[in-house]
Amino acid sequence: MPAERSLDHAARRRRLRADRARQLADLLRHQILSGAFPGGVLPLENTLADDYRASRNTVRQALDLLRGERLVERQPGVGTVVVCEKYPHGLDRLQGLAETLHEHGTVSNEVRTVGPVPAPAPVAHRLGLPEHTDVLYVERLRRLNGLPLSLDLTYVPMDLGTGLLGCDLENTDLFRLLESLAGQPLGHADITLEAVNADAHSAAVLQAPRGAAVLMLERLTHLRDGRPVDLEFIRFRGDRITMSGLLHRSLHHSIHHSL
Repeated sequence: MPAERSLDHAARRRRLRADRARQLADLLRHQILSGAFPGGVLPLENTLADDYRASRNTVRQALDLLRGERLVERQPGVGTVVVCEKYPHGLDRLQGLAETLHEHGTVSNEVRTVGPVPAPAPVAHRLGLPEHTDVLYVERLRRLNGLPLSLDLTYVPMDLGTGLLGCDLENTDLFRLLESLAGQPLGHADITLEAVNADAHSAAVLQAPRGAAVLMLERLTHLRDGRPVDLEFIRFRGDRITMSGLLHRSLHHSIHHSL
């Protein structure tokens, strides 16, 4: 019995250390992504331990977690440095990628596939079209400052898609082109965001490890009059993008729970 209690106690201590390391890694990740460390160099381990009131072992474990995310690396004679910049992608406004990231560099598009295809039933349903109606399918690799960032699979109704075929898809966001062709602005979009494992094709195109987690953004965009005109499946490299938004708690909900 004493031996079993000792093993249980040791296991609890390991879990507690792991919990604390994970908590510290979350705090440091936020600091890293917000540019809080001058020159991209983290403070020394003992300084981090003092600043966050953590043990040196907890600090080392937290840094190991961040190294596993390929966010930081240990450089001899320098210390722990940031090696991967993540770019903020806001979810507050309906914008194309170039509009969203214009402050961070140049977004370029490699059009891998473009042409009419019979709409799969789920695509036709989402776009409000009869099944097997032709839609324009566009597959693009999006790069930011030359680095692969996302793989976009897009479906557009052919009345607008025909016009897109003659447009510069490599240097212009689809949103701007769709607004021009439709003669009205875009209005709103329904989005779903989840993490998925990169399939072999996506991993190769994004130059990411096969099976690596990517952020999948499914977005159905409507014109101002409500018509759905753009269904996209966008796979972002999770190590190069962060999603952020501003959420408001509804007044009705707050009043209901305060009564």
